[in-house]
Amino acid sequence: MRLLIIEDDAQAIAYLAKAFREAGHLADQATDGLDGYALAREGQYDVLIVDRMLPKLDGLSLIRSLREQGVTTPVLILSALGQVDDRVKGLRAGGDDYLPKPYAFSELLARAEVLARRAAPAQGGAEATTYRVGALELDRLSHRVAREGREIVLQPREFRLLEYMMRHAGQVVTRTMLLEHVWDYHFDPQTNVIDVHVSRLRAKIDRGFEHPMIHTVRGAGYVLRADER
Repeated sequence: MRLLIIEDDAQAIAYLAKAFREAGHLADQATDGLDGYALAREGQYDVLIVDRMLPKLDGLSLIRSLREQGVTTPVLILSALGQVDDRVKGLRAGGDDYLPKPYAFSELLARAEVLARRAAPAQGGAEATTYRVGALELDRLSHRVAREGREIVLQPREFRLLEYMMRHAGQVVTRTMLLEHVWDYHFDPQTNVIDVHVSRLRAKIDRGFEHPMIHTVRGAGYVLRADER
């Protein structure tokens, strides 16, 4: 699954993101309602996990706005408000499930997986888990990457980096964007970790092929484009 976790508690969101990744899933993060709304509208997620009490835009308003915009991604609401009336309000706002705090991660994981399975047919099933840019193909389920039919073996971080760049193919992705969405840093630690990993990824994706796909945009970041023929 690719999940978006919208939670303002820094410790809680870090724990959830780590736990989902250890379970084999991909998790993006947002710490307020407005950022979460923007990511949910633009990203391709299997499940949204939304805390009810959020700064800037509360969880129920966020969900209503997404539904009004035609976003049908399943939403699992987390909340310290666990009374029947609270759960009913959450479901009527457009939520698909409601889990009161405190909760066990195993239950949260199981509920998220159920929501993703239910939504898969409507979202195109396995096809929605595959990205293609030119002759480069990435399958999120099997973690398989191939270019011109030649399989490319990537480390987990390289896989996430390539997936993010393929999701934004043709667009410049900045170092800050990569730090936030691939490394989960919300600041620039003044490190060359981005450049090192992009260099390793470029060596695997472009080496042995006539045309490069990963390009450096000086002073801005990187862009992945279909190979020029």
